[in-house]
Amino acid sequence: MKNKVDVLVNDYLVLAAKAGDRTAFGRLVELWHPKLVAHAWRLLGNGDDAQDAAQEAWVEIAKGLGRLVEVRAFPAWAFRIVTRRCGRIVGKLALARKLERAILAKPESVAEPDPATDASDAQALSRAIRKLSPDQRATVALHYFEDMSVAQVAVALDVPVGTVKTRLMHARANLRVALEGERQ
Repeated sequence: MKNKVDVLVNDYLVLAAKAGDRTAFGRLVELWHPKLVAHAWRLLGNGDDAQDAAQEAWVEIAKGLGRLVEVRAFPAWAFRIVTRRCGRIVGKLALARKLERAILAKPESVAEPDPATDASDAQALSRAIRKLSPDQRATVALHYFEDMSVAQVAVALDVPVGTVKTRLMHARANLRVALEGERQ
């Protein structure tokens, strides 16, 4: 949420949805679904799995919304639910991925972009972010792209505040190295 009007609208929608207003809940879904899918994609790296995680999260959000005490906590609470759903999906897929890797018996190759054709700073940053670990990528995205505080990110990812700070520190260092390497 970037400005006060957005925050107030979100607070109203959460309160109305808690009171049973289906239209308000629908507006919450319209507002937050793309962000929750993007968060799930950052964690899972797969669009279909991300859609599944977000859909499952909305069922849990609908069931638990009445128990949400602080309406301002909705964003962090919703991201946390998606994070847990992603964890469950990862758990289910871990064995299948391990078997697939064993069968293929070669590391995944990532095609390196051609710096001559793709030289903008934004594209370089995007490439560098994609190279971060899923944990660091999710932490960076929530903190910088979703404008969440360190405490909100900790709630959303279900990790201690210190872990968020450490992930941000390492992510910034990794990004610095990656971006300096591209400029040389």
